[in-house]
Amino acid sequence: MQITRRLEFDAGHRIPSHSSQCRHLHGHRYIIEITLSGEIIATEGLSEQGMVMDYSEVKRIAKEQLVDAWDHAFLVYCKDQVVLNFLNSLPDHKTVVLEMPPTAENLATLAFRKLDSAYHHNYGNNLKLERVRIYETPNNWADCMRSTS
Repeated sequence: MQITRRLEFDAGHRIPSHSSQCRHLHGHRYIIEITLSGEIIATEGLSEQGMVMDYSEVKRIAKEQLVDAWDHAFLVYCKDQVVLNFLNSLPDHKTVVLEMPPTAENLATLAFRKLDSAYHHNYGNNLKLERVRIYETPNNWADCMRSTS
């Protein structure tokens, strides 16, 4: 059985080497979808009975591990020195420095790697992170799946 939880966050970024609009500082209303697989919990009396995992727990972990850090932050490539210098000049600016350009593909990969170990609960139901989907816009998204991560 698979379940998916969807969360939204706002963040700024730029792709410094991009030949079009994304080379400029801008922001997006990102959506992240987290898909988990596992067996339905059948243990009588458990709060999670009948579920793969409680959706509120999926959300809590995602926020704690990733979304709260990226929400209303500027996601900047560590080699984008011009923007890093600018952001560092702003007092208390929320900046997340990434090891790769903040494309939707790279963000999905980073999110998958960060969340994969966070969803190893001992429910005894073989819970696994299967996919992280990052929407950069309503029409554009990237998937990082267990088989490709």
